[in-house]
Amino acid sequence: MDRRELGGFLRSRRERITPADVGLPAGPRRRTPGLRREEVAQLAYISTEYYTRLEQARGPRPSREVLAGLTRALRLSGAERAHLHYLAGAPPAPPSGPSREVRPSILDLLRRLPHAVALVLSAAYEVIAHNDLAAALLEDFSALPRRERNFLRRTFLDSRVGERQWYSRSGMDIFGRTAARHLRAAAARYPDDPEVATLVDDLLTGSAEFARLWAAYDLSVEPAPHKTFRHPLIGPITLNCDVLDIADRDQRVVIYTADPGSPAEEALRLLSVIGTQRMDVPG
Repeated sequence: MDRRELGGFLRSRRERITPADVGLPAGPRRRTPGLRREEVAQLAYISTEYYTRLEQARGPRPSREVLAGLTRALRLSGAERAHLHYLAGAPPAPPSGPSREVRPSILDLLRRLPHAVALVLSAAYEVIAHNDLAAALLEDFSALPRRERNFLRRTFLDSRVGERQWYSRSGMDIFGRTAARHLRAAAARYPDDPEVATLVDDLLTGSAEFARLWAAYDLSVEPAPHKTFRHPLIGPITLNCDVLDIADRDQRVVIYTADPGSPAEEALRLLSVIGTQRMDVPG
């Protein structure tokens, strides 16, 4: 535990927060910037004396409960929370499962890509955000129960997979090998997460194809730069595929784009008009 650095860090975080930020009245005669020590203590559910001793590098090692209260009271970011834990001599416990919280800036990015198919996948391949064109090309995941928003479940376990055919045959094999590698890594990172364990079990028992890919232990798969989708109305659409890793959230932004002036660009333009309508279904 680094008491001096911990005290300085707490003081610096306290001084940057205004009472209005946490719903407190400013009050008269406020001589110090930010919050008062007693206000932080109140928000963290600890005594003012205890918090004062921490800032003055005289306090005992705080418990994880106290650190959680300070994180909440001082509105610390993920990186700041981790730094607080390390200063206190209590490295943060790893998350129990994949994060499903998407940063607002990433959600804004998806909205700013109206001519691209864009979606965010958790470490367990759950679709946790997508734009309108992704719903038109693939599926409106927001209309599905959360369990069914998983890209692997929809690809390998859905009874309609033969009808939908998101990928070409070669693309399906590349995607499956890549997904098996990523899911194996996620299962190792989150060994106590029941949803990840259930997903792996369901895929192994429900899909012989995935079980074959899982058993291959192929850890050197390179992602394909292009993927071909089979849309029931538009037909085959070959798109460029780029994946952006969000390391701090253990998430991936997958973006599919068409070459300018290509048939695929025309297909995406048509899909943006059609949306999620099923024009092949009699009215």
